[in-house]
Amino acid sequence: MIEHENQRKKTVYIIGHKNPDTDSICSALAYADIKSRTEDNIFIPKRAGHINEETQFVLQRFGIKPPALMTDVGTQVKDIEIRRTEGVDSGISLKKAWEIMREKNVVTLAITSENEQLEGLITIGDIATSYMDVYDSRILATARTKYRNIIETIGGTMVIGNEHSYFMRGKVLVAAANPDMMENYIEEDDLVILGNRYESQLCAIEMKAGCIIVCEGASVSNTIKKLAQERSCTIISTPHDTFTVARLIYQSMPIKYFMRSDHLITFQTESFIEDIREIMAKKRHRDFPILDENGCYVGMISRRNLLNMGRKNVILVDHNEKSQAVDGIDGAQILEIIDHHRIGTLETMSPVYFRNQPLGCTATIMYKIYEEHNLEIPPKIAGILCAAILSDTLMYRSPTCTQTDREAAEHLAQIAGIDVEGFSGEMFRAGSNLKNKTAEEIFLQDFKKFSANDVSFGVGQINVMRDEDLKELKQRIKEYLPEAYQKQNVQMLFFMLTNILEERTELLCVGANASKLIEETFEVSAYDGVYRLKGVVSRKKQLVPALVEAMQQ
Repeated sequence: MIEHENQRKKTVYIIGHKNPDTDSICSALAYADIKSRTEDNIFIPKRAGHINEETQFVLQRFGIKPPALMTDVGTQVKDIEIRRTEGVDSGISLKKAWEIMREKNVVTLAITSENEQLEGLITIGDIATSYMDVYDSRILATARTKYRNIIETIGGTMVIGNEHSYFMRGKVLVAAANPDMMENYIEEDDLVILGNRYESQLCAIEMKAGCIIVCEGASVSNTIKKLAQERSCTIISTPHDTFTVARLIYQSMPIKYFMRSDHLITFQTESFIEDIREIMAKKRHRDFPILDENGCYVGMISRRNLLNMGRKNVILVDHNEKSQAVDGIDGAQILEIIDHHRIGTLETMSPVYFRNQPLGCTATIMYKIYEEHNLEIPPKIAGILCAAILSDTLMYRSPTCTQTDREAAEHLAQIAGIDVEGFSGEMFRAGSNLKNKTAEEIFLQDFKKFSANDVSFGVGQINVMRDEDLKELKQRIKEYLPEAYQKQNVQMLFFMLTNILEERTELLCVGANASKLIEETFEVSAYDGVYRLKGVVSRKKQLVPALVEAMQQ
């Protein structure tokens, strides 16, 4: 009952921007808590990138598990309807496979091992071809057909022999002639289809036939049984006539002899639809097998499944720029956007709930939503929201900080039982401890892309408490910047090394006209390739708006 109810619920992923900061992660966690307590769907917080040192400290401090990584929200195979047709054993007969296909109304069966590994495929076309193209009377032996398959196919019973044994040598023939002529064409190990004539049964056994099939329900004498036992000849009895048995017996062959096992086209449950659509279009297969992450068979999909595929439902927090959004956002269904930045470049297929407030932090908006719903804020959630506000506002020093942010942080600190100043110092020190990080990891720790007036640019930022922390970082980033410029595919690149306590930034830049843009915008000159910007600590409210305005003039 619970499982059935969950199937009706919609899964919604709540996710922040790439290279997430503390606000992005903590707001996703908090909003998932709010939505789970106010709506009857499944809300899952996710992250679009690696968690930085500061955020790790915050989550560990309050004992909260980090959201799982989700680098792409495009539609995956697991998001569409997979036909859960069970795999079959390679030893079943063609007739049994045909019956399963008719029962399940499918045209393809997957052949799997005991541990659900895919061994091959057989289609209705393969079965038809096998039936129409059989001219070799020894194919039943070549296919190593189990006697149990033969019995099942012709509706027979085992009189003498072991149904688990295999017919592996000899040809199949119908004994329509008298015994004198039978001696001329029955060979050792043959399978002989015959009637109720005692003489014919005896002749076949004496000619060392491997199996005789007695048709039309004819009785088998004790003498024949005894002789067959002595000569290791299998006897099967069937109610059908010889014509029917001769027509049916080739349907007893195991499907493994006809299945396709080489160059199979399979997809993973985690495969993205955009990656497999072209392959499916080029190959005229009706069905494609799906495997899970362990390589086990799951089911089938067809091109028809792509017509009704659903998109992932997402709520975006702390951003509304397409360049900052998780990969695959164009293929997702955006339900809501909760943000505190300038209106960006994201477009949606349908109207969405869009809440954008001029506050210093998205976490402050989360605090207000808790209040609006009269929801009690759990101490752990209060702790991470307070940390997010302190981080984004640089402990109230950023020009983005409002009185609302300050009041929210102070109240959240009371709920979480933390001292704002002492906790902030610990958090910022944890965030500036980057000794074990590569230059690339430091650069990407808080990096965002923007565009204005057909110009693309990126801005990274690191906040530190002391000038000593800046010296080594500055040199490492300065050396790495040309490489970053090549990788990020933007026209200009900027990196802010911000001293929180001194409230100033040392700015590095690279790219066409980047230096000229900074010099004209802030009326400063570089010293050893570094621009010193006094009073500039906010990327959102001070650096990016100034650059955008200069580009538009």
